[in-house]
Amino acid sequence: MIEDAPKIRIAKELRRPRPEQMAALRGVPTGFVVDALGGSGGLDYRIKPVVSEQAAFCGVALTCDAGPADNLAVFAALRLLQPGDVLAAATGGHSGCAVAGDLLLGMARNCGAVAFVTDGCVRDIPGLREVGLPCFALGVTPNSPAREGPGTVGFPLVLAGAAIATGDILVGDQDGVVVVPFERIDEVLVRLDAVRTAEAELEAKVKAGLRLPPFLEP
Repeated sequence: MIEDAPKIRIAKELRRPRPEQMAALRGVPTGFVVDALGGSGGLDYRIKPVVSEQAAFCGVALTCDAGPADNLAVFAALRLLQPGDVLAAATGGHSGCAVAGDLLLGMARNCGAVAFVTDGCVRDIPGLREVGLPCFALGVTPNSPAREGPGTVGFPLVLAGAAIATGDILVGDQDGVVVVPFERIDEVLVRLDAVRTAEAELEAKVKAGLRLPPFLEP
């Protein structure tokens, strides 16, 4: 007898960055991170904080692919969340219903999540504000999803135009969300020093009256 495939597939190995790597990226503006990555790495511009004053975060990606109009995989991911994780839920950009609301995000917060990021929609804005978990989404709709599967947790996926794997670092603020691939974390940290120095020097010159950037000077 051929058994039915499981509704949710869960990755067996979940890698994590070192604590010192995480600490070095906390509080860094997304623009700085993108510059350290070489000019890219941000999610689609439409993925923005649902509650504008709850935007800043830095955490470890835990991926789940719920597919369109379903959120069983998001619930399944709760079991694997560790303190400091960002629950990254892919829906294929589905906007017909919400993939999560305040109660699901409240459970994610209680499991240690520091943010929720999706290429789908969410709902329950008053409740989301009370939960206090930074939530980035394509939009907001009151429509409900199914909870039937199939789905995956912990596997690499594409979310809002960016490849994300569990263990990558996600950084968010008012400008959006940036993905720092696990394999490039140390490289980005080294480059950040140069980015900070260049930004600080140019900012000082602008405050002192600079009118044209150096590359336009004769």
